[in-house]
Amino acid sequence: MTRILLISGSTHEMSVQSAALRMAAEVELPDIEPVRYEGLRDLPAFVPGEQHPPEPVSRLREAVVAADALLFCTPEYAGSLPGSLKNLLDWLVAGGELGGKPVAWLSVLLPGHDDGAREALESALGHGNARLLRACCLRVPVSQAAVDDGGRIIDPQLEVAVQDMLHSLARVLSFPEPKERPSWHAYSSVLPVIQRRSWSTGS
Repeated sequence: MTRILLISGSTHEMSVQSAALRMAAEVELPDIEPVRYEGLRDLPAFVPGEQHPPEPVSRLREAVVAADALLFCTPEYAGSLPGSLKNLLDWLVAGGELGGKPVAWLSVLLPGHDDGAREALESALGHGNARLLRACCLRVPVSQAAVDDGGRIIDPQLEVAVQDMLHSLARVLSFPEPKERPSWHAYSSVLPVIQRRSWSTGS
């Protein structure tokens, strides 16, 4: 069973982000268990070097460790992440729970409406050494008007897209994790790849 922890960056239960992940949590797929994290409001402010984290932080860390992957969906506030989500990430980066953890993001906003938040999210995840699965990240713009009075989204397109996304996450997780490339290979993304060979002296 693949357990995927769904984390909304919004503390508003009627937000389109929370509604989208509520839809994801209710998707019934064989061998996939999507679970919403609902403790964002309860997290205390991050304290660097905290040796005995409060109970809400311990529960967050346990939920992340128990998950096979994390899926984030966040709004953008003041050009960046909501402070509550940044606080959550600070606790996880400090605790090391993100190290090697497969992660992806779902955007329900139009391009250009959350670029700052997405970039800040990816930066924080990188600081935590998370494994960002870019091939599984998805953007499906949804209007706030699509959220009904019960905080649910009535949007067949999003429902199908979310199902496909969860399938993709589970499928990627079933593959062996790629081996780390040698450091010299990092230059190949910028410069032409040069085939390595043995050099002899005096020729």
